[in-house]
Amino acid sequence: MSLLELKDITASYGPTQALFGVDLALEAGEVCALMGRNGMGKSSTIKVICRMLKHDGGTLHFDGRDIAGLPSFRAAQAGVGLVPEGRRCFAPLTVHENLIAAARPGPWDEARVVELFPRLGERRDQAAGSLSGGEQQMLAIGRALMTNPQLLLLDEATEGLAPVVRQEIWAAVAELKRDSGLALLVVDKSLAELRRVADHAVILERGRSVWVGPMPALDTQIADQFLGV
Repeated sequence: MSLLELKDITASYGPTQALFGVDLALEAGEVCALMGRNGMGKSSTIKVICRMLKHDGGTLHFDGRDIAGLPSFRAAQAGVGLVPEGRRCFAPLTVHENLIAAARPGPWDEARVVELFPRLGERRDQAAGSLSGGEQQMLAIGRALMTNPQLLLLDEATEGLAPVVRQEIWAAVAELKRDSGLALLVVDKSLAELRRVADHAVILERGRSVWVGPMPALDTQIADQFLGV
């Protein structure tokens, strides 16, 4: 059984339906790219997995368990780690305080996070709100890793960052894939970078999975059809 499996997921915001049939499967240690144009349901899918949005239909299993009835904090405790869109660091708290706020026992501790992102060690006692956007993104990733998840969800982790910082984030993602054993679900618009790290992709169109396959099979024609402007 897959570590994460979504079958025919539907979900709504009140009377407005957002997901109409999302299928996705992810094994331990794999990287999956969740792709699609803006407004196609990527962030809603992430919210369903994290239990921040209840689904109306379909099935959701994580680590062999139906997690549909879990609140979001229980999903996190079960091993689902989220790096949210917009970073959402605790601005008044220091880097150190942000990292330990949700820490759980496991291989990821502050020393290992600083090894992945040395700048966080340099800014250890600095308030998160005073960090650059790139440093805040590193902190958001580090904070999620400190929960010692089995699955790490990265929702637009490079959006709005300078090119040099984006490359640091992508290098960290590649290192996580190579050395951590984590499963990663990555939402991003950079097809070129996703090709370097992702094993397979799921493309959403109007709240449905319209293409699922290995990353090398995602050719120019498919990308133009479902991802082009």
